[in-house]
Amino acid sequence: MDDANKLVVGVAKHEQIARIIRNDITAGKLRHGQKLPSDREQAERFDVSSPVVAKAMTILTDEGVVTSKPRAGRVVNAPDQLESREVETSMPHLVIIGGYAGSGKSELGRTLARLTSWAMVDKDTTTRPVVEKALEVMGTSPNDRESDIYLNEVRPREYEAMMATITENLTSGSNVIATAPFIRELRDEAWLQRLRSLCDSTGTRLVVVWVKCDAESMHTYLRGRGAARDTAKLEGWQTYLDKIDLDYRPAVEHFVIDNSLGGAPLVDQAKDLVAKIQSRSETSGHNAQK
Repeated sequence: MDDANKLVVGVAKHEQIARIIRNDITAGKLRHGQKLPSDREQAERFDVSSPVVAKAMTILTDEGVVTSKPRAGRVVNAPDQLESREVETSMPHLVIIGGYAGSGKSELGRTLARLTSWAMVDKDTTTRPVVEKALEVMGTSPNDRESDIYLNEVRPREYEAMMATITENLTSGSNVIATAPFIRELRDEAWLQRLRSLCDSTGTRLVVVWVKCDAESMHTYLRGRGAARDTAKLEGWQTYLDKIDLDYRPAVEHFVIDNSLGGAPLVDQAKDLVAKIQSRSETSGHNAQK
């Protein structure tokens, strides 16, 4: 077996690639009718051979989420993305999604947003341009996410901006899905108490979700997304792993989603999570009427 097809965490490379692309489709990152990169381009992205990519495409084509069109090549086939369907609940919900870099928080958030039509607030999307400029003005790399300048000066402001956006949505009665690492925050009882107070004051149900992912899968996801801010982690991968606790789980009540490459499809876990949130909401609504 050559390197391109060797098993990583028990999953063949072509199956890993199929999962990543499938996640991008279910999350809406790849849109219905969008042309996919060529096998050669995909092979460069994932550092595998073109035949491995072709095997991944065969899986996705058999599933019906990718089709081939004359002169257009392979395109995304996800017509359900065009449907609008809001999941209604008896009260607004704030879904906090945390996890380490590369665990798949944003992919889960986007998938939930597509399934529910709820508002999504992603930390990087909300704050990245300002953060990068601030770091540059402060004399460090705009991709820095490890130094004391970032961790102690910039990061707290990131979360303040994000929470302000969340608060504005909640006070208007909207359901909100919020994605960020939330690692420091979920360990901080004072922060959690402020969050509970916000939810109480807006009549919102808090739902905490932790996305777990094994080290090999995280490395694959980070390498695949190719973000400059991940370079330091990838170059010093073992040093990074030594600083984090993959067995960590929030001390508060929470749901766990397993986005390891060998786990159940992310969209299936997302649908199950939505069903559990709805069930809890219906129970709360029924009890409130008694």
